[in-house]
Amino acid sequence: MDRIKITDDLSFSRIIYGMWRLGDDADTSPAHVQAKIEACLDQGITTMDQADIYGGYEAEEILGNALRAAPALKDQIEIVTKCDIIAPAGRYASAKVKYYDTSPAHITASVDHSLRLMGIDQIDTLLIHRPDPMMDHHATGETLDALVAAGKIGSVGVSNFKRHDWTLLQSAMKSPLVTNQIEASLTAHHAFTNGDIAYLQEFGAPVMAWSPLGGGALMTGNGAVQDALAQVAAAQGVDKSAVAVAWLLAHPARIMPVMGTNTIDRIKTLSDALQVTMDRETWFTLYTAALGQEVP
Repeated sequence: MDRIKITDDLSFSRIIYGMWRLGDDADTSPAHVQAKIEACLDQGITTMDQADIYGGYEAEEILGNALRAAPALKDQIEIVTKCDIIAPAGRYASAKVKYYDTSPAHITASVDHSLRLMGIDQIDTLLIHRPDPMMDHHATGETLDALVAAGKIGSVGVSNFKRHDWTLLQSAMKSPLVTNQIEASLTAHHAFTNGDIAYLQEFGAPVMAWSPLGGGALMTGNGAVQDALAQVAAAQGVDKSAVAVAWLLAHPARIMPVMGTNTIDRIKTLSDALQVTMDRETWFTLYTAALGQEVP
């Protein structure tokens, strides 16, 4: 599997395994989670996407239990996790309202929690999960730089940021922001024309794409997009999901789809997208179906 360079010392697998549903599985045992990771590794998928809030603040510990049971896995994967969302759940059950916290104290505590829960010495990439309208960019940037200097995190990125959010935070940091995880799919295609992807191309930062299957709508719905996907899938002998992911992979912005499924059989097919031939005409056929009209 192709890899995407993140820093001089770090690269991600082109397809990333998303663990936001890890706690939803009926089986969260270390052995079962280990089986999921190994199914990823068998395909060259080495990058695992986490967040402190996933699973009601429990998904990181579920992963950590698997890594403690099979410590050799730590050296075979890269771990991305996120912080800054406080929701009334888990260790923040007493919160009166959902809010964002990019204060130095919260970021530092969140990183320490994540390291402890996952049983690792360093987070490969920490993402600020959501833009915080109360962010003190100088304080936040200084804290993130300090965590890099301390070796607790290897690199810093963001999630769901607009260009102005990115440039504001970056202006107060010595460490480069390395990626932005945004929603991008055939159902969430506005990122291709509203500047969200263009500015990342300008900065040379690869894109992480969450919900690349439109929350499952691309697989289960009826309509022009589903019909177009089905036609390409039938012609190339793959599933519709592989075509939808291949549509993202074909873009020059070096998009890394974050794929989340708890079914091991489905995990084993994630790399099928790499088998799909996606020329420009096919790409625009799918895009036209998503738009509901031909391009201007």
